[in-house]
Amino acid sequence: MNTFVTNLAIMPFERLKPEVKAILEEKNLSVEHRLEQVCEVLRENIPYYDWVGFYFKNGDKEELKLSAFAGEPTDHTIIPFGKGICGQVAVSNKNFVVPDVKAQNNYIACSIHVKAEIVIPLFLNGENIGQIDIDSHTPDPFNIEDEHFLQWVNEEVAKILS
Repeated sequence: MNTFVTNLAIMPFERLKPEVKAILEEKNLSVEHRLEQVCEVLRENIPYYDWVGFYFKNGDKEELKLSAFAGEPTDHTIIPFGKGICGQVAVSNKNFVVPDVKAQNNYIACSIHVKAEIVIPLFLNGENIGQIDIDSHTPDPFNIEDEHFLQWVNEEVAKILS
């Protein structure tokens, strides 16, 4: 296998960065539409990203509200702070990687197929205003590269929200 093919297999995140950036910079589209497109691109290009969504703080309420997403519809469009993985990240302001959702006692099941989850907070001017949430049907698929890539995605998203 040549080096180029090897690098594509190893680094899908680097390959996706220009596409994500181009979507977010498309000013004729609403922010919501751009976020939906980012969710779709991530879900379609990373095989173990089965559901991708953005949750944002719901006004002055201590809850998150689902914004854009790609994947199966969910009943969890509102999540109270502290509940589930997303609600915990809203309080902790820290990345949360869950290799096995069954091992979490404060997990809100969205689908019986979900095996793992990663949630990365999204900051604007130092304030946690939301997060990107990824569900996977693959056990323990996430690593530090996923965290770094999703932090980068959130930094890019924050630029269009300011």
